Amino acid sequence: MAQTIAIVDYGMGNLRSVYQAFHHVAPDDNVLIAHKPEDIRTANRVVLPGQGAMPDCMKHLQESGLLDALLEASKSKPLLGVCVGEQMLFDQSAEVRSGQEQWTACLGLIPGEVRRFDLAGQKQADGSAYKVPHMGWNQVRQDCKHPLWEGIPDLTSFYFVHSYYVVPQRKEDIAGSTEYGDWFTSAVARGNIFATQFHPEKSAEYGLKLYKNFVSWQP
Repeated sequence: MAQTIAIVDYGMGNLRSVYQAFHHVAPDDNVLIAHKPEDIRTANRVVLPGQGAMPDCMKHLQESGLLDALLEASKSKPLLGVCVGEQMLFDQSAEVRSGQEQWTACLGLIPGEVRRFDLAGQKQADGSAYKVPHMGWNQVRQDCKHPLWEGIPDLTSFYFVHSYYVVPQRKEDIAGSTEYGDWFTSAVARGNIFATQFHPEKSAEYGLKLYKNFVSWQP
């Protein structure tokens, strides 16, 4: 029986590649871009993508009218966060503006915070400086057994574009880690929620496999 997969559209991010990826792995399902609360409330699964600065993302989400429906869905429906969509799941996010650290309240679904890479002065193995944003392919170590890792080899490379990363309070919420200057959390899992810092839709075969796993996941 066909199910509905809602991709939350709050005006922050190009959703076309995410939509196309889910349409590819779930051709018999109803994949839709969710513009109104009812789209989320009637969906079987919810995907929260995002890109941009956290204050703008949270402001747009609140103004979109989708926030309450998203929070309701997060209590019971399979929910997948991607990139800033992963970061939004946490309690708060720090941004340095004019030399001062400023905090933005996020969704508070997973305990922890979001931090910016601080890699000044650190060198990579080839002698070059680490760059922020972290951009390109990098390996993900699977820190727990999870249905969304099914059929994906440990240390598979995925595609990243980000300047911030999540710092979970609870070690048991960490599903994957990646080394860039130091180890950081690149995937999280808690109950019916799974989220990645990397972009599965830009990560070739195994990125699509992760999306396909999400489509059939029964948390």
